[in-house]
Amino acid sequence: MNSSSLYERLGGEDKIHALATTIFDLHRQNPAVRNRYVDSDRDKVIRLAAEFICAGTGGPQSYTGLDMVSAHRGMNISEEEYVAVVDDIVQAMQQHDIGEREQQEMLMILWSLKPEILRL
Repeated sequence: MNSSSLYERLGGEDKIHALATTIFDLHRQNPAVRNRYVDSDRDKVIRLAAEFICAGTGGPQSYTGLDMVSAHRGMNISEEEYVAVVDDIVQAMQQHDIGEREQQEMLMILWSLKPEILRL
């Protein structure tokens, strides 16, 4: 079994940044969530998403954004929106030829964050 971190298996910082860019662009096209991104600072959201993924998968980067509860407080994110975001992330991973094992690990992380993001 490969003992490399998920961060390493995702390809490191540059590839994770490219993945975060694709994720953001898919969110902006997705009718279920695009309105949430209309006024977003694209570069900032991508930077924070890349930091979050890097830090959370074993990379040396630090995440400089808010914790998930604080970042999503008051947004009243629905189950449908959450699933749409996860679907976009899966699509982005597939577009970036990320392996099945890595996709499954990312999905486990995403589902573990759900209670922090769907809080009202």
